[in-house]
Amino acid sequence: MREKATTLYLGPQHPGITGNMMVKLKVEGDTIQSASTHVGYLHRGFEKLMERRNWLQSFTILCRICVPEPDPNEENFARAVESIEGREVPERAKWIRAMVLELARIGTYLLWFAGQSGSAGLYTMGQWSIGDRDYILDLFEELTGGRIYHMYIWPGGVRRDLPKGFKDKVLQTMDYLEKRLVQYDKLMFDNTIFQKRAKGIGWIDPAKAIEWGVVGAPLRAAGIASDVRKDDPYEIYDKLDFELGHATTSDVWGRSQVRRFEIEQSINMVRQIMDKMPEGEYYNRIPNPMKWEVPPGEAYVKTESARGEFGFYVVSDGSNKPRRVHVKGPAYVHAVTLLEDLLKGANISDVSFIMNSLGTCPPEIER
Repeated sequence: MREKATTLYLGPQHPGITGNMMVKLKVEGDTIQSASTHVGYLHRGFEKLMERRNWLQSFTILCRICVPEPDPNEENFARAVESIEGREVPERAKWIRAMVLELARIGTYLLWFAGQSGSAGLYTMGQWSIGDRDYILDLFEELTGGRIYHMYIWPGGVRRDLPKGFKDKVLQTMDYLEKRLVQYDKLMFDNTIFQKRAKGIGWIDPAKAIEWGVVGAPLRAAGIASDVRKDDPYEIYDKLDFELGHATTSDVWGRSQVRRFEIEQSINMVRQIMDKMPEGEYYNRIPNPMKWEVPPGEAYVKTESARGEFGFYVVSDGSNKPRRVHVKGPAYVHAVTLLEDLLKGANISDVSFIMNSLGTCPPEIER
């Protein structure tokens, strides 16, 4: 006898839901027949808001496009403006920017550990990784004055130089986190329950991954080694020695393995940066922000965020504010097109588990 279809609304109050998303599910029993993503109205309309503010005021807005990892937004917008204006960036600033981006990646992955493990009922792991993420936020607070929103990377370089003693604190934090990874393995990655929940779940067809626009850890877990830091190096990434995470299972387990490996690589990159960072200027000063007019032109730049390839298209008409800003992030593909497809036929208990494995920031969709 066929069971009666029921409509369920999962999130945004559900702790396993990514940000302010909600998923409308049609289920029969505990099997999902169809899914529809709704991203809510928390942070939205960034592109038009930025077009109504001057070039520097936009930085207070663009950070909110992805709250857990705001720094790639700053990086993209800054490099786009620099490209249009032809403004040079001091060498030291490039190294500091790369350090900030890798610290942000580590912090984002620690947050992901919490969401992924919590969706499997491993709440201790979430308490550990969120607590350890605070050490990264402590570094950001000392460097930028803010724990979450930094407004630190901007046209011409970075807002301030490294504080006295900051290098030692960064290296101490990296040493601590590297030791913690061993404990993470015992608690989560070597855990039979987590492995059984993750293996074979949320499978993405590798043959269609690029066609669909999948990027980041989900793409590398499908066996495709694509990363902007390697494919189109920016800042000083061509001077760093690092490897990409790689898997072939293309499921939640593979994506977990990729992120576990890459947090270790980021720790090593931060160490390289602190060791090789040159002395010198950190900022090529811009004009008075209220009177600063960027010459006419356009630029498209991209970075490798923790969520994957992330780009900004910026147009200037010669005035004191952007003429057009367009954000190209992975969230729409991962959180709408891909998620809705992967949830068909899945069990209700795997909804947040699959969603977290894709790594999305909903405000990218309502931009």
